[in-house]
Amino acid sequence: MTGAAGQGVEHVGLPKMEAKSKPGCCNSVKKPGPVSMDHVLLALRETKEERELRIRSLFNFFDAANVGFLDYTQIEKGLSALQIPAEYKYANDLLKVCDANRDGRVDYLEFKRYMDDKELELYKIFQAIDVEHSGCILPEELWDALVKSGIQIDDEELARFVEHVDKDNNGIITFEEWRDFLLLYPHEATIENIYHHWERVCLVDIGEHVVIPQGISKHVHRSNYFIAGGIAGAASRTATAPLDRLKVVLQVQTTRASILPAVKKIWKEDGILGFFRGNGLNVMKVAPESAIKFYAYEMLKNIIGESMGDTKEDIGASGRLIAGGVAGAVAQTAIYPMDLVKTRLQTCASEGGRAPKLGKLTKDIWVQEGPRAFYKGLVPSLLGIIPYAGIDLAVYESLKDFSRTYILQESEPGPLVQLGCGTISGALGATCVYPLQVIRTRYDYNVY
Repeated sequence: MTGAAGQGVEHVGLPKMEAKSKPGCCNSVKKPGPVSMDHVLLALRETKEERELRIRSLFNFFDAANVGFLDYTQIEKGLSALQIPAEYKYANDLLKVCDANRDGRVDYLEFKRYMDDKELELYKIFQAIDVEHSGCILPEELWDALVKSGIQIDDEELARFVEHVDKDNNGIITFEEWRDFLLLYPHEATIENIYHHWERVCLVDIGEHVVIPQGISKHVHRSNYFIAGGIAGAASRTATAPLDRLKVVLQVQTTRASILPAVKKIWKEDGILGFFRGNGLNVMKVAPESAIKFYAYEMLKNIIGESMGDTKEDIGASGRLIAGGVAGAVAQTAIYPMDLVKTRLQTCASEGGRAPKLGKLTKDIWVQEGPRAFYKGLVPSLLGIIPYAGIDLAVYESLKDFSRTYILQESEPGPLVQLGCGTISGALGATCVYPLQVIRTRYDYNVY
């Protein structure tokens, strides 16, 4: 593995114990019956005493102060020593899943209970992937398991995955190597969760959800993302165009405004097509806005990383928030004239039952008000970007953590849960900055 991923994260079965099997030796367990700790011991070629010593050594590794228990600070320091990125909150999650009596501390018995459950869980999924029952996972078996779970992965990425877990570099993954890689992963060990854990711990640059949703793998070409995102953006904006037109009409009212009279007015003047007035401009700005935001975001990540002495992957949540906010401001500034013309188009009175011509409307703004008129309302628009991004990101992460802990019982949230979290966080963020949006729309409409 090259880069930070290849140099940083050691296997988490620290401190290292003497291997009970020869490097690269697969150990197929033939013991019949339901999976138990005896199967785990056979797979690792350990006695109960040797396993007890290994777990005690790992507990002592975290309990560097020798106080007899682990708290959040000790777990965080231990994970930092293993170079697991703190931003994924594994310390907090690991504390919660180990702390059976919820006293904020993990004693040795609680730690060992977690180890027993986790090693059994890891052995079961190891056996499920090892379809040939050879006692080791071959690259093609891992590829099959990923594909069956709906994860598309190319040969290069598969090789990096195997190389990271395969600590003796013989091209196969033994159960000991599998256990060391996932022993401190506090969530349910499904193949999807394991893949995303590898992506995160290895610092694979799959983009950020400010620009590219998490989970789009590195091998997906970014132009494909833009095409897919452009089509999805056009479809979503067209579907919500009637609501957008209604919102703008209500925002420019200086007297008491009601929804039903506004709907009747639009229908009476323009018919059904009146609800889609301005949608063409709304769709046209999707591609340039996304492209400008993406490239500005990537450039700003590099600048922030260099100023902090880190790579762009290590800028943390605050760095990503700043980069995302500034990139959003740059994109908003670049396409703002289209936004202003769209607002004017949506609020202009119909002439003889016909909407005003786009070209004539743009020309009138230029001639009568001058070029600066195209940026009316830009300041309140920009002022709302950082607060919106901050509220959206903070609430989204909090809701994900809440659902993972109290609803999903420590498993990773699926697409529907993430969609729900994103919907709530986006709605809350938009509500908080809505007054600025009203001011911006009134500036665009020429109320002020």
